[in-house]
Amino acid sequence: MTETEIAALQALQDILGDIDHAAIAVSGGVDSMTLATVAGRLADNNIEVFHALSPAVPADASARVRQHAEHESWRLHEINAGEFDDPQYRDNPVNRCFYCKSNLYRTIAAHTQETVLSGTNLDDLGDYRPGLEAAHRHGVRHPFVEAEVDKETVRAIARHLQLDDLAELPAAPCLSSRVETGLRIEGDQLTLIDAVEKFVARRLGAGTVRCRIRRKEVIIELGAEELEALSEKDRSELRTVISAMFEADGIAKPLDFRPYRMGSAFLRPAANG
Repeated sequence: MTETEIAALQALQDILGDIDHAAIAVSGGVDSMTLATVAGRLADNNIEVFHALSPAVPADASARVRQHAEHESWRLHEINAGEFDDPQYRDNPVNRCFYCKSNLYRTIAAHTQETVLSGTNLDDLGDYRPGLEAAHRHGVRHPFVEAEVDKETVRAIARHLQLDDLAELPAAPCLSSRVETGLRIEGDQLTLIDAVEKFVARRLGAGTVRCRIRRKEVIIELGAEELEALSEKDRSELRTVISAMFEADGIAKPLDFRPYRMGSAFLRPAANG
């Protein structure tokens, strides 16, 4: 670690050390998992870890949380945050994440009196993240932000802690992010999206795969190198298999392959004027 990264870790540990009892919301990604590991390894720290089970959370993320919980001796609580019972979330508006996080933090608060912590880092503050408003309303703290830790430093901390499976873990937003804004969120479709992404990743050995459901089509997004290497035969074979998977779920839409673009299913209203 660089001196700057060491100083950031120390600042993080100081902040967490002042929070004796905490409830950490853990999704299975590098940020929240690293935060829980740092907090859990501090002497005399008393933390609880909460992980939401949901169609929007890939099964491998939940498995990762359980594996680390066992290794790190976390007090893990698996919860149903109830977002799929919330019609405002299911309608998939532009601020869908607000309703998702509101349900999550409300549910955690019903299970504990402790301060709730999230894995939000400095880089997250530069994006449109309505979930941060939900966090603000529920008094959630963001220790990485308080310690001025960005994503690169989170990964450096993970490597320092020998969390090798987490340090280079690709970004993996919830599966609902694959559904175009305004299209209703359906649990079985999210399960299908996850299955398609895993199939394509295995078939191509691809590190970045996104399966987007849009109003008029289904888009498979790949990293630039993977897309460039995709032969016509590969396209045809993948199209046949993936289309059959969607048709079995009652979805018949044209399918195309395009370069990966972060958040491409998210449609923000154009600014007036």
